[in-house]
Amino acid sequence: MEKISQSVVKKDHAPKISGRSIYVADYPSEGVLCGKILHSKVARARIKGVDVPELPEGYFYVDARDVPGDNNVNIVLDDTPVFCRETVEYIGEPIAMICGPDPAKVEEIRDACIVNYEELEPVLDFRSADEKFFDYNFGHGDVDKAFKEADKVYEEEFETGYQEQGYLETQGMMAEPEEGGRMFVHGSAQCAYYIHGAVKRVLGCDSDGVHILQDVTGGGFGGKEAFPSILGCEVAVAARKCNKPVRCVFDRREDMEYTSKRHPSLCHYKAAVKDGRVTALDIDVKFNAGAYSTLSAVVLQRGIIASPGIYNVPNVRVHGWAVKTNTTPCGAYRGFGGPQTFFAIEMLMDHIAADLGKDSLEFKEAHLVKEGDVTSTNGKYHFPVPVKDMIEEIDKACDYRKKRAEYKKPQSGRYRRGIGMSMYFHGAGFTGSGERDLIKAVAKLRKYKDGRVEVLASNGEIGQGVRTTFPKIVANELDIPLDRVFYDHPDTARVPDSGPTVASRSLMVVGELLRRAAIKLKEQWADGEEQEVEERFKEPDFLIPFYLDKFEGDAYPTYAWAVNAIELEIDTYTGRAKVLGAYGNFDVGTPADYNIVLGQMEGGFLQGIGYASIEKMEYDNKGRIRNNSYSDYLMPTTKDVPNLKCMLHVEKYPEGPYGAKGAGELPLVGATSAYLEAVEQALGGVKLNHAPFTAEDTLAVIEKEGV
Repeated sequence: MEKISQSVVKKDHAPKISGRSIYVADYPSEGVLCGKILHSKVARARIKGVDVPELPEGYFYVDARDVPGDNNVNIVLDDTPVFCRETVEYIGEPIAMICGPDPAKVEEIRDACIVNYEELEPVLDFRSADEKFFDYNFGHGDVDKAFKEADKVYEEEFETGYQEQGYLETQGMMAEPEEGGRMFVHGSAQCAYYIHGAVKRVLGCDSDGVHILQDVTGGGFGGKEAFPSILGCEVAVAARKCNKPVRCVFDRREDMEYTSKRHPSLCHYKAAVKDGRVTALDIDVKFNAGAYSTLSAVVLQRGIIASPGIYNVPNVRVHGWAVKTNTTPCGAYRGFGGPQTFFAIEMLMDHIAADLGKDSLEFKEAHLVKEGDVTSTNGKYHFPVPVKDMIEEIDKACDYRKKRAEYKKPQSGRYRRGIGMSMYFHGAGFTGSGERDLIKAVAKLRKYKDGRVEVLASNGEIGQGVRTTFPKIVANELDIPLDRVFYDHPDTARVPDSGPTVASRSLMVVGELLRRAAIKLKEQWADGEEQEVEERFKEPDFLIPFYLDKFEGDAYPTYAWAVNAIELEIDTYTGRAKVLGAYGNFDVGTPADYNIVLGQMEGGFLQGIGYASIEKMEYDNKGRIRNNSYSDYLMPTTKDVPNLKCMLHVEKYPEGPYGAKGAGELPLVGATSAYLEAVEQALGGVKLNHAPFTAEDTLAVIEKEGV
């Protein structure tokens, strides 16, 4: 094991485990106004007016008329309002915020407000939606020729639903006016500089007129990438009007109903097979963006880039589109578009293999990409692809091939078993030239006179361990004790913009900047003096330039790889599936801390199993999210998968710190197809095409197919 990989006690372990950590809801309430949002109760309507009860002294009603700058939250497109415009577009859209010192009174006033709606016909089913936020096309080869010459053509449709991030701490932000008119906004978030840009624009001030602090954050999983910009703008506008600190913390039902989810998807695949090989793929990917675009552009981009899977198919045509519906806007979630399309391609390959009478694993292995092959966007796999070795390691861990052959035999009785496997990647870092052209990350180190060193970066700690791994990298290069290096929660008033805490980029990109900065500081070290060094991102020379308008070039500099196997047993009386074993092999390069990385793999893998099986979320015929509590939205726990085993396969990336690649998103991406393949086998080889696949779904198949 590399020295850097040796595990240490996480820097934030003691304050969190002892209860000393201060979350946004923990700040003293004296002098702070409570903010409660008046949400729309209809999916689409024109707002004719709001009847607001008489406000007691010290209570305020805040809406779009109080926005001093632009009533648009800066995300990707300028379509998400701070407070609603003339219309509301989904149930839950913020119409106004009521602020006051007594939370109970604030809630009473909010509930007494009467919104006069002129209801309009909503679009709820994204299958029939035709308004597009984004529409992309790309490909390579001669797809039409390949289909004309094919021995056989396969055509299938795959569907996935919502997934709720389920972070322990709900959304919460707080804004405090400071002397000189500056606004201080802090709370539960992933991306301090995203919020900074959004609030600056909404308040109509310059960069010095606002600063953002990430408080201790109780989980994100993507759900706190864009939404804190929206809520941060709302509390900032309210604090500006009230001229007092304003805090808004969602309750759980509010959070689950009105904040972003994983995009539901509908993926239509058409495959050409010639001489036993897939020679062409014609792919159409449709994502339900919800009422506003938020992050759908980049989620869709990543999803369609991954849509051919990790297979070498010479002719590919991809169409991807994100459509508007009058439902809760969707956004980032761990995996970022990849879970939807990897589910589709993995299931398709399994189904083609079955029809051809071939073993699914052997069929997939015969199509695997290798180093030097062309990517879906005419880029290049610049580094070794370790998937075949990882498959062998999984096989050794769980006897996959033996069990797959055994469970293929006809089964009878109440309990039936199956085992499935998936293989996939996650592109490390921002898509395309985002790091070079948009992020332009800067990281600094500050040495104090007493020899302590502070990491200055904007990447937030959301459970993935950067407050530990960043100092580990710096201490390792400086050859000083770890307790002499520290990393506080980022405040935009004192740290540079090293980019957002997304896209599995923090360690690979910013960690490498800090490593280089530490080398520079070591060369310049002067005892007893305060020193500061800076390092800026530079794109690696080997990259093939990426052009988003054509989807051509290297979408990612490198890839993290994974192989999953899931074994389960189905009770044909109840439809319930019992996971007998879940085995994950993950290549994230060199782990910066073995226990931290392994914990991320285990947690993400379990989330993926939930996405595959029990995490079913739907809206009713009015457009309201029905599953708005943990009593009716189920997520797996360790009791659901007691035999979950993860391992790390190391294929170093030379441009990452000590060979590290992106880690956090990878483990969730491929569990769904491994799970569904196992269910298919347990049910006698029936073809399945949607996730989550619940106990009710299993019973329906048993009844229909007579399994």
